[in-house]
Amino acid sequence: MKNFTCVQDLGDLKQALNDAFEIKKDRFQFTELGKNKTLLMIFFNSSLRTRLSTQKAAMNLGMNTIVLDVNQGAWKLETERGVVMDGDKPEHLLEAVPVMGCYCDVIGVRSFAKFENKDDDYNEKILSEFIRYSGRPVFSMEAATRHPLQSFADLITIEEYKKTKRPKVVMTWAPHPKSLPQAVPNSFAEWMNAMDYEFIITQPEGYELDPKFVGHAQVEYDQKKAFEGADFIYAKNWAAYRDPNYGKVLSMDRNWTVDAEKMMLTNNAYFMHCLPVRRNMIVSDDVIESPQSIVIPEAANREISAETVLKRILMDLE
Repeated sequence: MKNFTCVQDLGDLKQALNDAFEIKKDRFQFTELGKNKTLLMIFFNSSLRTRLSTQKAAMNLGMNTIVLDVNQGAWKLETERGVVMDGDKPEHLLEAVPVMGCYCDVIGVRSFAKFENKDDDYNEKILSEFIRYSGRPVFSMEAATRHPLQSFADLITIEEYKKTKRPKVVMTWAPHPKSLPQAVPNSFAEWMNAMDYEFIITQPEGYELDPKFVGHAQVEYDQKKAFEGADFIYAKNWAAYRDPNYGKVLSMDRNWTVDAEKMMLTNNAYFMHCLPVRRNMIVSDDVIESPQSIVIPEAANREISAETVLKRILMDLE
C-alpha cells in the first residue's frame, strides 16, 4: 500500500480486519519491519488520540518517530501559488514538503478543513501536496474530508462487539457550540457503506452530508425513529455541508443530545464516539458512563488501526 487516505486503499476489507485482529494478539510481532525506518508525523491541528496511538503503533513496529507541530515548532507555511510572500509566512509548502521527505521513510499528515474554501477542502489541498511532492508514502491522520484511521478503529470495534451478523448502526448528528468538519461522519459513512450493515444517518434538515459519502445509507430526520432497534449508536456533530451554509452552525438543538431515554429505544445499543466529546451536548453523562459505552475500547483500537496501516506501508517499502 503506497498511500492511505480512504477505505478503498485497504483493498479487501475482510483481510484488513483479519490483519488487525492478528496484530491485536501480539503488537510486537513485526518489529523488524520498521527497524531503521522513520515515521514523520506532521500536525497542522491539535491531537491527542491520533498522536499517541500512531506514535505507539510506529514504535510497536520498531520505527523511529519524529513529531512536528507546524503551528508551534516550525515556520508558518504558505500554501498558495503566486503569492508575494511579504507577510508572516516565510516558507512555502512546495519547498517544505520535499525537505520533510528527505528526513523520513513514511509521512503522516493531520490537516482539518478550514471552512474558507469548499473546493480546497474537498480537493484535500494540503494532503494532496504531501502525496505529490514528498516522495514518500503518505497516510492521513485526519484530513479535510475523511478520518480513515478513526473509521478503521470504529469498524474493528463494531466487529468485536456486534451480536448479530448484520447489526443496525446509526450515526446521529448531535449539537455542538462550534463548527466542526465533516471528516469523521463522512469517513464513518464511507466505511459503514463498505460493510454489509444496516446503516442509518439521522440529522436535522440542513445537515445533509455530501451524497458521495452518504452512499446507500438510509437518511432519517426523526432521530427517535432512527434509534429504534439499533445495535450501535455513533454520535457526532458536523457543520453544514451544503452551500451557501458550508461550515456554519445552523442549530444547537439540545433535543438531539443522546440521552438515556433515547437509548431505551434501541436494542440495548452500544454507544460510540470518536472523542473528545462535549458531555451533555453530544451525550449525557449517564449514557457515556454506562456499561454500553464503548468509547474507551474504541479509542484503544486507534493503535491497532494505525499499526495495521503502517505495517502494510512498510511491507511495500521492502
